This record gives sequence, C-alpha cells and structure tokens, in this order.
Amino acid sequence: MNDLFSLKNKIIVVTGGTGVLGKSFVKGIAAAGGTVVIIGRDINKANLIAEEIISSGGKALPISADVLSEQQMVSAREKIVSAYGKIDGLVNAAGGNIPEGVLQNDADIFDLNIEGMKNALILNVWGTVIPTQIFGAIMAKNGGGSIVNISSVSPKRALTKVLGYSMGKAAIDAYNQWFAVEMANRLGDTIRMNALMPGFFLTEQNRTLLTNADGSLTERGNSIISHTPFKRFGNPDELIGALVYLLSDASAFVTGTQIAVDGGFSVFSGV
Repeated sequence: MNDLFSLKNKIIVVTGGTGVLGKSFVKGIAAAGGTVVIIGRDINKANLIAEEIISSGGKALPISADVLSEQQMVSAREKIVSAYGKIDGLVNAAGGNIPEGVLQNDADIFDLNIEGMKNALILNVWGTVIPTQIFGAIMAKNGGGSIVNISSVSPKRALTKVLGYSMGKAAIDAYNQWFAVEMANRLGDTIRMNALMPGFFLTEQNRTLLTNADGSLTERGNSIISHTPFKRFGNPDELIGALVYLLSDASAFVTGTQIAVDGGFSVFSGV
C-alpha cells in the first residue's frame, strides 16, 4: 500500500515553489520519495529550500524562472530534461492575489482597477496554462504523468474584495475540467489533471487582509473563521496528503476533479 502513494523515481516540477504553500508542497513531495524541481523567481529562496531538502536526504533542483515567460519556461524545461531526462508531474502552485486586484470596502464598485484585475487574471490563468503547455509536452512524449492545479473556494462562494483573484480561479476550474477531458479523449489515461481546492491559509499575499500588525485577526479574518466549521486557518502541511495522492499512482483513475482542503468552508451554509 505504501508503494501506491510513493513518488519514488518521479520527477515533479513545482512552480511557485518558494511561496508559503509551495514550500510545503516541495517538502512533501521530497518526503514521499520524489525528486522535486523548485521553480520560483527568487533563486536565493529556491536554493535555500533545495539545500534543506538535500540535507535531509531528499533530491531537489532549484531553478529561477517566471511562469508568465514562455521562453523562461522552455529554458527551465531544457535544464530539467538535461538533468533527469523526463518529467512525471507538475504542480501549478504559482498564482495568488495581488493588491491592485483588490476592491476595498470604501472604493467605488464602478471604479475598479481594471489593470489590477487583468494582472490578477493573467497571473492565475496564464501562470497555470503556460507551464502546462511547456512541461506537459514532455510528459506526453515520455509516457504521461499527473498535473495538479491550485483552485480556491473563491469561485464556489462569492468573496468580497478579491474579484480579480476569484475570476482567475474560476477560469482555472474550467481549464482543469476542459484539459482533463481533452487529454483523456486524445491520449487516454496517460496524463491526468486535477486540482487542490484550499480553504484559508495564511500566506504572504493574504496576511494583511486577514491579520493586523500585532497578529490579531481583522474583521475579515474573524468572518472567515466563523464560516469555517473547524474554526481555524489551515496549516500548509495539511495540503500535502491530498497533493501526494493526486501525484501518485493511487489516483490513477482520477481526472478532472477537485479535492477540497478547507476545514468545511465550502460546504457550510452559515447556519
């Protein structure tokens, strides 16, 4: 049974691997036996995470690249293929919210920051589609693998303020299903695509929305906790089990789906 969930001999690429959630992802993959490729814009952070994994007996390769640059993604792919000869999995963890895509409570709803909204959409949508196109091509050529996207509870229930982010994640949900079906129709069960749907985790991107400078919760933070049946934020490491499942052979007959890891937020009516 342990072998079913093992990532031994698998080369797994993680974009956004230097973020709060991404760091947990790469460590979890390494702990499951996988060789993890850490892609992020900050090579110093990527190096530190890779060194930590290697010092613990794992295998990791840090690469500096921007997911919105096709040229940089191709260059990263060439480095990976040169080092390992294949790619078995991809985690599209790059994305998130940006300040310009947030509509504050005191702002005019008819005065949206259009450029900010566009940038949030571009980051989340094309930051997932571009790496899938670049790395997925190698996966298809070499026999297949598993792709995991990062969805959100935001398309499931309307969340105030974060319109650009919510629209981006809604597009990811549509892409997740579309790609899974297209790949299955074209290549059978060789490449699977699924998604994690995290609830609320404290990251660098949402920390100022959810907590005050002294660490106490903002009004929004308190509201989220009250609407989460577990009555707490998630720990990034609590995403690892579902991620490893989707990357491993244990999910061989699973595609086009989402796994909610949200403490019950998406199913709670508030009553």
